[in-house]
Amino acid sequence: MNLPPSDPDSPALQGSLLFASPTMQDGPFEHSVILLSNHTPKDGAFGLILNQPTGQVVGDVLKDPQFHPLRHISIHRGGPVAHNQLFFAALWWEPPQGLRVIHQISAEDAIKHHKQPGTLVRAFVGYSGWSPGQLEEELERHTWIVTDPPAYLLGFSHDDTLWSVTLRSLSPYHRMLADAPKNPYAN
Repeated sequence: MNLPPSDPDSPALQGSLLFASPTMQDGPFEHSVILLSNHTPKDGAFGLILNQPTGQVVGDVLKDPQFHPLRHISIHRGGPVAHNQLFFAALWWEPPQGLRVIHQISAEDAIKHHKQPGTLVRAFVGYSGWSPGQLEEELERHTWIVTDPPAYLLGFSHDDTLWSVTLRSLSPYHRMLADAPKNPYAN
């Protein structure tokens, strides 16, 4: 499991998954699973929410025949920043480094990556971003649970079940968090 950096010279969390703490309710990050594709304590962080499909596919919004190979790719909410922009990301597993991601690629590059076996191409509206030091402050407040992505991530559904199913697999403590009612005081 990755630990949050404690100083600017600490290793980056790039490639890690952030699970929203169960305390994050009624906002854009509730039960979100974010893949950090860029992070340095000095420059901040960039991530994509993996488990918030919009119910649309690329073919619903890009009608031009040149985008035909991408027409069935689902569109996900990547986060609350730049939520009116559509962009693509390619994800694949590369041993021994683990999960690799290229974000904000062109439609032409998305088509090329989409043809590569073992590569998952996703379309996103918006992204999740943190200014320098902001993510580290949130980690100190236990807003996020940080872990390395499991090898099965690319083959698992990237919908609202991703948060609970993946969180349950981390430890007995995380299983309790995933299974806790939304409002434990209402019981």
